Amino acid sequence: MKICIDCDDAAVCLKQVIFDHLKSRGMDITDLDYAKDKENPFYGEIGFNLAKAMQAGLYDRGILICGTGLGMAMIANKVEGVFAGTCHDVFSAERLKKSNDANVLTMGARVIGPELAKMIVDAWLNSEFAGGGSTAKVDQLKTLEHQSFHPNR
Repeated sequence: MKICIDCDDAAVCLKQVIFDHLKSRGMDITDLDYAKDKENPFYGEIGFNLAKAMQAGLYDRGILICGTGLGMAMIANKVEGVFAGTCHDVFSAERLKKSNDANVLTMGARVIGPELAKMIVDAWLNSEFAGGGSTAKVDQLKTLEHQSFHPNR
């Protein structure tokens, strides 16, 4: 599984914790580090950049971190084919993948601490889409998303 991660200025420390944690587990993770060569980018640019990389199929899953995780989820969901959700507990992280087949996890560095963040990431990455009764619901999400992005088709 190929994973990418990025954050805004509010979450640099937590991003490093998560990156190091996943590297130590042998995960294939890339820090997109969008802000590295930019002058004070806002979370919108950072989240959009990661979402576009997901849309292009460069990664299987993406992790975005900002102050609350909310802004990152909002911008990531503006990119067709990206399904992002904010999680601040383990159960929600599992359900994000198992029930909703989300490919981007967002978290808030001002909301949760590093140990809980690691547990959330692990739960999400260790989960797979369960299908079953959720399949029709996720298929409908994809159909409605397509109608939103392509209203005349």
